[in-house]
Amino acid sequence: MLRQIERRRSRVVKVGEVKIGGDNPISVQSMATTPTDDIEATVAQIHRLEESGCEIVRVAVLNMNAAKCLSTIKSRISIPLVADIHFDHRLALEAVRQGVDKVRLNPGNITKTEKIKEVVQAAKDADIPIRVGVNSGSIAKDILVKHEGATPEAMLESALNELEILESLNFKNTLISLKSTDVRVMIESYRLMAKHVDYPFHLGVTEAGMGEAGVAKSALGIGALVEEGIGDTLRVSLTGEPTKEVKVGFDILAALGLRWRGVQFSSCPTCGRIGINLEKIVIEAQERLKNVETPLKISLIGCVVNGIGEAGHSHLGLVGQDKAGVLYKDGKPVKRVPEEQIVDELVQMVHQYEEELKAVTAQTE
Repeated sequence: MLRQIERRRSRVVKVGEVKIGGDNPISVQSMATTPTDDIEATVAQIHRLEESGCEIVRVAVLNMNAAKCLSTIKSRISIPLVADIHFDHRLALEAVRQGVDKVRLNPGNITKTEKIKEVVQAAKDADIPIRVGVNSGSIAKDILVKHEGATPEAMLESALNELEILESLNFKNTLISLKSTDVRVMIESYRLMAKHVDYPFHLGVTEAGMGEAGVAKSALGIGALVEEGIGDTLRVSLTGEPTKEVKVGFDILAALGLRWRGVQFSSCPTCGRIGINLEKIVIEAQERLKNVETPLKISLIGCVVNGIGEAGHSHLGLVGQDKAGVLYKDGKPVKRVPEEQIVDELVQMVHQYEEELKAVTAQTE
């Protein structure tokens, strides 16, 4: 069952058909890693992101050639498209003309007020939002000098300066991100900003890294804020294939009991009591069930000490025994199977569970 937490009160901003802020679910975003002017590669990657559950996608707009590809890309995908703009405001103006659903601006590298105002007016006319995206690695030099580095106070001032320009034009269709590679700076920056504005927040630990270290930093930074009720949309920034970012994003929300997509596994670290090769079973089960979209909790436990209790908290469960295991459904034992048949039986039970849920849903509609 999903948890309800007291969320920071924020206004609602619409990115395409996705509503961000207010009581809307915390959405999960990612960013394409392909050259944007390679339309075929970019569309193919976005399709993979869509299949993984990504709800908003961003692309880098490095030059005018890339900017002019945006309308074609948008026409071939089904989720909102965001243009990521740095340095050249003319790229933002072209992105708006191309029909993107949102523009991301970095106040650290488009600093001239008159140029920002041009972009703001274009977004206002097109009725699309702007994300004020502050990154610790690209804060304006004068602010860095004033605060003696990329501190939370420097992040705050950078964002507030740009917001002042937007609000002077009566533009409030705005989101804010305050991303740092330092988890503590990131957390405190959002906490400070929460005291000043009611705009929705886009969370992320920027350049978190690769593999387990990147996942840990992202989970800590994003998870800490979400648990406090701060955050309306998120992007996990990991080196590599971006579909991984989407999975980790949903895993963070699932771990907090807020959103759930696909199978969430719990498994024990194993000890001397174990009588089966649990690691092998978990790896194979995760691989074979990775495309399941139905929200299910499966516990895979190596012995009876915690196994029966965990099975009682799960849709499906395994309690290991000597060279065998007992499979559970909704907390009740179903069958005992030999070790080599556990994964096959589990996969079959998952598909049966899905069919039963679909039948129940059909009856209630």
